[in-house]
Amino acid sequence: MSNIVVIGTQWGDEGKGKVVDVLAETARLIVRFQGGNNAGHTMVVDGETFISHLIPSGILHPNKVCVIGNGVVVDPGVLIEEIQHLRDRGISVGPHNLLISENANLIMPYHKLIDHGRERLKGNKKLGTTGRGIGPCYEDKVTRRGIRFCDLIDPETFRQKLSSILGEKTFYLKEFLRSETVDETAILNEYLPYSEVLRPYVANVSVSISQAIKAGHHILFEGAQGTHLDIDHGTYPYVTSSNTVAGNACCGAGIGPTQIHGVIGMVKAYTTRVGRGPLPTELHDEIGDRIQQRGAEFGATTGRRRRCGWLDTAVVRNAARINSLTGLAITKLDVLSGLKNLMICTAYRYKQDRLTEFPAALRVLEECEPIYEELPGWPDDITAFQDIDDLPENARTYVKRVEELVETPVQIISVGPGRKQTIVLQDPFSRLPV
Repeated sequence: MSNIVVIGTQWGDEGKGKVVDVLAETARLIVRFQGGNNAGHTMVVDGETFISHLIPSGILHPNKVCVIGNGVVVDPGVLIEEIQHLRDRGISVGPHNLLISENANLIMPYHKLIDHGRERLKGNKKLGTTGRGIGPCYEDKVTRRGIRFCDLIDPETFRQKLSSILGEKTFYLKEFLRSETVDETAILNEYLPYSEVLRPYVANVSVSISQAIKAGHHILFEGAQGTHLDIDHGTYPYVTSSNTVAGNACCGAGIGPTQIHGVIGMVKAYTTRVGRGPLPTELHDEIGDRIQQRGAEFGATTGRRRRCGWLDTAVVRNAARINSLTGLAITKLDVLSGLKNLMICTAYRYKQDRLTEFPAALRVLEECEPIYEELPGWPDDITAFQDIDDLPENARTYVKRVEELVETPVQIISVGPGRKQTIVLQDPFSRLPV
């Protein structure tokens, strides 16, 4: 039995969905432990593309159990739509293979109105949130005013909790945000039917995970976003509202830290970011446009164009330390094919200083200039290669240099969007302690 966590090392969009889908073949449980439907994981199987926002990527495999942990904030309407969408495409989804933590907090209509209202008031200084109510929902959770799934499936408790908070939300929306308000009856009419649909899925998932561990099953923990969008360790305030790092797999799923045996860090072969915030290696030229177009760099959730830049190993090293990475999974290596020369950022120049560690202060980071190391590119199309030895020498050199700079072994290389376009150098499950 081995339990591993898959997390992003950059600003999200590193290809976690695909790698989780690949590794799910070996796991029994696939557990999502944070975030909400502000995340989008893309999987391509036999030429068909599937995008999940709340349901773990392992749902495409039969005989697996997918778990939405207590650390996730859930819009029940979106979840029901996602379940139905998968069913319409022939994927079996039901209480037999999808569990929702009874402690997971609900995204309510007022959370989305607050999200949009705040961004509108900020104008040009807006954070660039997805507007899906994730941040305001986490706020209510932290201030002990959240409504959880265990409340939703108890109609009387749900009514009481909704009534107790709605006055405050209405006042804030109307008087401060100058926004439309919400109606209690309308919310009850919308959400109480949700409770009937989702009631069979709700469980104490901590117990379910513990039972799977005792039975000797492999468990895969799936994060959303990336390390540098973490509320504590990211480029604050341009971050998400939850802890995206591996340590939160324990809190967000209900297990102890001794049950985690390894952490796989997802690394896109270059760097991307959606929305505002510093991106030291950002490219504002034809190479950046080329990477953006070849990599189809648009957000799976919002459709927003991703900013693109060279790989920044100062960012990845920071993630390696924070998450105690045991392995790397490099994705979209194929996107770099055809470039004559490749640049890797190894450190930053800040005024007269050379910085090898990722700075916390936004003002410092914004003034940093990347220090690059140049490597030769390769002209070959690598999307059909199935073995590391098949890759062009320069591609292997690039992978090796990333491994050296981050001081973490590369275990997986993705050379295309399809499930089969994956080179596994080291099976994370078989190489971890038992």
